[in-house]
Amino acid sequence: MSWSLIVRSEAETDLSEAYAWYDSKSTGLGEEFLLRVEAAFDSIRYNPLMNSCIYKEARRKVLRRFPFCVFYTIHQTTIFILAVIHAKRNPQHWKGRI
Repeated sequence: MSWSLIVRSEAETDLSEAYAWYDSKSTGLGEEFLLRVEAAFDSIRYNPLMNSCIYKEARRKVLRRFPFCVFYTIHQTTIFILAVIHAKRNPQHWKGRI
């Protein structure tokens, strides 16, 4: 099955903020963060059902090396990335995006 992946604008904002924070800490760290996010997106696109539902129809993929999670939903053949946020952040922050 061919899955399309759409990153919602809120998740794009999450990514931009996290990238800027990591890049301000060490040159190149922001790029490493984005590479890990892209690897998570590829994994989700390859097998979106491998991560179980954690809230309503939302699923979570944990990033490697960085304490961030990708939250997403699946509708037919489309994957919607809802949020890319720090694992310690209040879950209410992303739950309203469903």
